[in-house]
Amino acid sequence: MNILWILCPIIAFGAFVDSIAGGGGLITLTAYAAVGLPPQAALANNKFSSSAGTLIATFKYFQKSQISLAIGTIAVIFSFLGSSIGSALAARYAATYLYYLLLFLVPALSLFMLFKPDFGQGKERSKGIGLTLGAISGLVVGAYDGFFGPGTGMFFTIIFTSVLGLDLLKACGTARVVNFASNIAALMMFLLHGFVDFSIAIPCAVSAVIGSYIGSSLALKVGAKVVKPVMLLVLSLLLVKVAFEVF
Repeated sequence: MNILWILCPIIAFGAFVDSIAGGGGLITLTAYAAVGLPPQAALANNKFSSSAGTLIATFKYFQKSQISLAIGTIAVIFSFLGSSIGSALAARYAATYLYYLLLFLVPALSLFMLFKPDFGQGKERSKGIGLTLGAISGLVVGAYDGFFGPGTGMFFTIIFTSVLGLDLLKACGTARVVNFASNIAALMMFLLHGFVDFSIAIPCAVSAVIGSYIGSSLALKVGAKVVKPVMLLVLSLLLVKVAFEVF
């Protein structure tokens, strides 16, 4: 069976999830690996398709003015710095302690979202405080991305709404900007080294565009009613992945 018949629907679903809450890579990267692609090829093709999907989602959120460009820009800059720090740490230290931290943190975040009725209805910080917190958020989550990675977009969404005070949709849109920038940066490296298989990457990118368009349109139409359940789904997937790594 042609692997595209398996991959394309899963990639579309992963992009759908990612455009709403982030963390779709937990689904898509697993799919690429499951069909037998080597690790570098799986990562490269995943970045190609996710970049296309995230671009569409970013455009949709931008159309509806659901992006804080100032916070998104500062977070992008500091997330690159954080990612380089995280990558350096990953080369020296095992992720064991981070796994145990996530085993506690992920259920705690799920409970926080479930039992906080006004989650996502924050009041935006003043510009100076918002930019400072955006820089710190970019640095911390960027370091996590460089060290481990899964669920980075979702963590940005949670922090943007809980700490910076963006409403949930604007937090989602702003997180997509950061995601898109980091995806493009990684994709450039994979393209340079020839890891992208275009016979797989292009059909999967089309699938990601479809999934992202549907997901971002649904989020913008329905709002928190769809965003919160999808975020809980991503948290559940992350918990399963971390538990698998530990046990």
